Amino acid sequence: MAVSPTAPPAAPPTDRRIHRAGRAGRAALVALLTAAALLLPGTSTPASAGPAPVPTAAAGTFQQVTGFGSNPGNLAMYTYAPAGLPGGAPLVVALHGCTQTADDYYRHSGWPELADRYGFAVVFPQTGAANNPLSCFRWFDAAQNSRGVGEAASVLQMVTRAGALFGTDRGRVFVTGLSAGGGMAADLLADYPDVFAGGAVDAGPPAHCAAALSAASSCQNDDQRLTPAQWAEKVRRADPGHPGPWPRVAIWQGTADTTVRPVNATELRDQWTEVWGIGQTPSGIRSLPGGTTETRYDDAGGRPAVALYSIAGMGHGLAVAPGPGTDRCGSTGAYFLDAICSGYHTALFWGLDSGGPTVPGLPAPSGLTATATGGDTVALGWQPVTGAVSYRVFRDGAPVADPTGTAWTDGGLSAGTAYAYAVAAVAADGTAGARSTTVTVTTPGGPAACWTTDNYHQVAAGRATLTGGLVYALGSGQAMGLWNTFTVHTLRRTGPGYYVLADGSC
Repeated sequence: MAVSPTAPPAAPPTDRRIHRAGRAGRAALVALLTAAALLLPGTSTPASAGPAPVPTAAAGTFQQVTGFGSNPGNLAMYTYAPAGLPGGAPLVVALHGCTQTADDYYRHSGWPELADRYGFAVVFPQTGAANNPLSCFRWFDAAQNSRGVGEAASVLQMVTRAGALFGTDRGRVFVTGLSAGGGMAADLLADYPDVFAGGAVDAGPPAHCAAALSAASSCQNDDQRLTPAQWAEKVRRADPGHPGPWPRVAIWQGTADTTVRPVNATELRDQWTEVWGIGQTPSGIRSLPGGTTETRYDDAGGRPAVALYSIAGMGHGLAVAPGPGTDRCGSTGAYFLDAICSGYHTALFWGLDSGGPTVPGLPAPSGLTATATGGDTVALGWQPVTGAVSYRVFRDGAPVADPTGTAWTDGGLSAGTAYAYAVAAVAADGTAGARSTTVTVTTPGGPAACWTTDNYHQVAAGRATLTGGLVYALGSGQAMGLWNTFTVHTLRRTGPGYYVLADGSC
């Protein structure tokens, strides 16, 4: 069903029930949304507002696409595709936050820049005030966030339509979102693990944390005190009987976020590592720009399945990094915060940088291996490519060397840090061909970080949470006693946003 650009759709049954509740009910709703519903500033816009619709998407432009299905969630569909995008390219679905629009996300998130660089199409779904007073995707409503119904079904219809428009590689479809969009992205990963190969949740709650609006505030602000197995069960119930494989999930969280508390990132980590059956012990931890710590959890084959990106001191928003450079993208705005290009690192995590169909020149080298030969060195090796005069080595997406042979040793690295490597063959004219599959290796060593202070200052520093006058270690939830300056404990960080009691052991 196409969405008219001039006549906003009627309010759905959920909103009519709220209106019938009377003035007190509406006041309670506004209070709850203001306090808890993943707020972003801006002007609410009906789902149908925006550029005039066209029947098909045009390459290199951002525009609305209508007629993508029955649209039970009453959403609007916008797309961006680089000029000349060939068939077989990946697809990314990018969901905005409350009071934002698809246009906001298109202009600030950096995903169009990354689409141009790596060769993929982007779908920007949009909701509006007819669905929710603050234009929030309804991640908290079981009638909207479940497989086969509501907004979740509308997004799936957009994926199908985009697949027909762009000839998408159905094995490389991904979803990402900010805040309420992040919550819906998490739900979609659980609802459709047969559709999405990976996802990224930016400042959002775990999949199916809430089934009604009344539970939204608790999800955003409080530790739900569920075990990893209980969190994983919420995913498995969303699509019963799905045997795998499961989406690869990137989790982005600011440590100073008071709208969606950092405990949400820990719960997301618990949820998806348990779904994968790989446990909560990190496979590697490394530092990235913008005060970001990446904690990686690998699958049985040594490939990252879950990654948690914790950004020190950042509040609620999407991390961007304007400016020139391979690892930079996006522009700042309301809740688009200058820290690190989260989209770039998410694209690397999903593998959008390697072996893309639009890369010209020589084929990708095969057989890349990376072995830590010390606390500060990694030895690389790969198979030769016919016609190559040299090779370009990429560390964490950036070129670092151009050896002429098929082996190279990287030095001066940090101990206890994960590094991602890829290699491309370089022809005589200097053109680099397709990159190899990315291989990640962790250098040995690296000290644990410990802090000993009173409970008041542990909470103030963001290493513990306060509930009812009692303090609990962030992430592990271990009880630490009263919130005062007389009770002293040592906390050890075992991963971003995850601390354990370590009295006398650090």
